[in-house]
Amino acid sequence: MPKLYNLHIIIAEDDLDDADIICESFNKNPDFVKVSLVPNGEELLNYLKDNSNETPDVILTDINMPILDGIEALNEILNNNDLKTIPCFVYSTSINPVYKEKCDLLGVKGYLIKPYSIEDFDKIPKSILSMI
Repeated sequence: MPKLYNLHIIIAEDDLDDADIICESFNKNPDFVKVSLVPNGEELLNYLKDNSNETPDVILTDINMPILDGIEALNEILNNNDLKTIPCFVYSTSINPVYKEKCDLLGVKGYLIKPYSIEDFDKIPKSILSMI
């Protein structure tokens, strides 16, 4: 697979510490040139529907977030003709098979388990690149 360049990813993450770590991991990866962050699924949908924002190349969302969770947001995204072609990924501390099944049924490209070490967070961009 050829190397990808100049990707824009939007990340929905409500935990500030996790948000800092995951954004840093993508900023360190040269294939991702823009990293946008929103705090929940509702803000993710608002960002995507705002025509003044650049459409991202990739979406990564946590599942458990306030206001609108990741699965609810992905349900809207992946059932929207203008957005459903954007590769979507989930990362979560939950290994609940019900969540994974819901994501698979929606057409999510990958379900990643949130790592416990900072070094393992750096593997997430590479994992996503291998699945797009």
